[in-house]
Amino acid sequence: MKKDIRELREALLDLTGVLNRPQPDSALIQAAGVDLDRALFPLLARVARLGPLGIVELSELNGRDHTTVSRQISKLESLGLVARCSSPQDGRVRAVMITDKGRAMTDALDAARQKILEGLLADWKSEDVRNLARLLRKIADDAIEWVKTL
Repeated sequence: MKKDIRELREALLDLTGVLNRPQPDSALIQAAGVDLDRALFPLLARVARLGPLGIVELSELNGRDHTTVSRQISKLESLGLVARCSSPQDGRVRAVMITDKGRAMTDALDAARQKILEGLLADWKSEDVRNLARLLRKIADDAIEWVKTL
């Protein structure tokens, strides 16, 4: 079991290393045919997937300082990709939500991401892809729950 967990940890570190490089985001943005600063991409994707979100929560989800995220959200807002609104949980808090223009952009990015992943997994058996998706979801959910306890 120790060896399996070590191999899992190393695979996750390798995958995280790939995902944290600028080239994959740049390639994805190019494949989607959109014009977006690479630094803004993860914020837009999170707001599209989980929004409306407050700046503090968005900062935590992206591992960035809230002042940086606030400035970047202002850029996304000036591009018409997100809008500020009252938080559904607490009307006194300002949140960020995706706009129709932002949704169109994230839809294009999602389609490009789908194509890239299909290429990466083209030689895989359907059952292996299904198992990978199920197991990654399981570890991601467990990790999310673990972080909440910290």
